Order: sequence, then structure tokens, then C-alpha cells
Amino acid sequence: WSCRRGSNVSLVLDMSSLASVEPLNCGVVTPRARATQEYLQSAGRTLSRQQLRDVVLNTQTLHAEFAEIPMNFVDPKVMDISSHGTKNRYKTILPNPHSRVILRTKSSFDPLSSYINANYIRGYLGDEKAYIATQGPMINTVNDFWQMAWQEDCPVIIMITKLREKNEKCVLYWPERRGIYGKVEVLINNVTECDNYTCRTLILKQGAQSRVVKHYWYTSWPDHKTPDSAQPLLQLMRDVEEDRTGSPSQGPVIVHCSAGIGRTGCFIATTIGCRQLELEGVVDVLGIVCQLRADRGGLIQTGEQYEFVHHALSLFETRLSTDTGQ
Repeated sequence: WSCRRGSNVSLVLDMSSLASVEPLNCGVVTPRARATQEYLQSAGRTLSRQQLRDVVLNTQTLHAEFAEIPMNFVDPKVMDISSHGTKNRYKTILPNPHSRVILRTKSSFDPLSSYINANYIRGYLGDEKAYIATQGPMINTVNDFWQMAWQEDCPVIIMITKLREKNEKCVLYWPERRGIYGKVEVLINNVTECDNYTCRTLILKQGAQSRVVKHYWYTSWPDHKTPDSAQPLLQLMRDVEEDRTGSPSQGPVIVHCSAGIGRTGCFIATTIGCRQLELEGVVDVLGIVCQLRADRGGLIQTGEQYEFVHHALSLFETRLSTDTGQ
């Protein structure tokens, strides 16, 4: 980075804009990429609880605000891993390079074996690697997925898609009872059916080690729409938080849908927003989405999803009042 000039601030910006820069041309950042990074790092609108209640009623404002947020998708030219396309479910949805998960492999000569379409996502207050957002596994990436779950010591996996919705959205990547995926053995220990999701307790084994991982399959999200009620999502969030805090595994929570940006973004943004409401009594949804987008382009895909996150937070906020007796 010796050829960068200017203040430390611009250095930080440049580091995080690797996603939209040719790393080889040191110092060349397009004005558009710089504008994207500056927006994602500085935009925010902190809402009091009353403002949150009001803004939910003003969908036009929300849609206009959402339209301003840069998507921060990856320029395919930046991905210098040959054949990585074989491991992407969608051609245009790529992991932003600076935060992507890299699988540990024996062979340093084969960058493709270390490639997975997944990004580390910061949580509340910028907590590093709180989540991993990833695409729904494909037939040829199932072993990679389990390797990632093991390598990253993940306590919980959340799946927010059906296997098919018109087209294939995700392959069935877990066994009926027991399966071996590369070096990871997966055993199904217990299955609990809830109203809107199924929870499986998995035992992952590698060598002499074994770990418990919870898998939540949330099936009630309608294709190309948002749910009518935010209640099931809040319930899922509560269950996940309970498992995460009670687990000896300290790694990120894996969240995926099909592309790993829309519903995945809604779940993560809502979780962070609820935490902020609980601890600070305010919420900055715009700031939260900007932080998510800096880590993985396109998180929260549509204005409807942005609106839905506000609805979920508003529902959470009304419960907060009754819980704390305010």
C-alpha cells in the first residue's frame, strides 16, 4: 500500500474498496467505487422508537432511501480465480474479495479448492465475523459448505429457502441420518418441527473431534415476496440467539437463502436492529444495511425487503415496550 497518498482515512476506504478495484493497479480507485465506499461507511439515519413507528407507515420514504444505497456488487474482472464460475449459483452474485471466506486446503496451487461463495459479515457494533452469508449449496459445493461449517466452528446454520421455487434454489445438503461430505461426517441427532421452520440438531465429526450444530430450515418465506407477518422471523431469531449464546462453538452463524443476499440480508439486518433497539433504544436501519453491503454486495435485495425489515423491527419494538413495562 506504499503507493497510496493522503490521510489514513482514505487508506481505510481503499482497503475496504478492494471489492471494486483491480488490486494490481495500486492506487487506482474509480470515482464511482470511492463514492460507493464513502456512502457505505458514512450513511445512516438513527430512528427513535417513535420515528420507527412513523416511518413504517411511510413506505415511499423507505423505498426512496433504499434506492440510494449502492449495491456494491463485485466486478467479475476482479475475481482472479480461474473457473470460480463453476462454484457460483448465479453468475452476477460473487463474494466481495476483502471479506470472503477462504477454505483451508493442502494445495496452494489450486485456488479453486479454497473458493466458496461466502462472506464474513460484521454484526452489532461492527463485531467481526458475527455471520457468514453464503449461497444455497450446489451439488458440487456441498462438501465445501460442510468444510466451511467445520473450519469456522459455526454453532448455527440458518436456511431461508425451499429447495425449489420455480427453479432449483438449493440442493438438499444434509443427510437423512448420516452422511460423509469430504472430511466431515454429519449425523442427524434430532428433528423438531415448528410452525414455520424445522430445527435439526446435527453432530459434525472430523477425526476424533465432534461438535453439535443447530440447523434451522425456515420454509414459510414466499417466493419473490416478503412474508405477511414478521412474527415467525422474530421467533426464529430468538431461537437462534438462544442456541448461539448457549453453544460452546464461538464461530459465525451461517445464513443462506439461494443467492445469499436477499432473505439472508433481511435476517441479519433484523437481528442486528433488534439488538440495537434493545440496548440503545434507537435503530439505524440505513446504517446497518450499509455495513452489510460493505461486507457482501446486494444484501437486502429489494425495497419490499427493506420495508419488511422495518416492519419486523417495529413489531419487536412494540413488544419491547410491553416486556420492559415502558
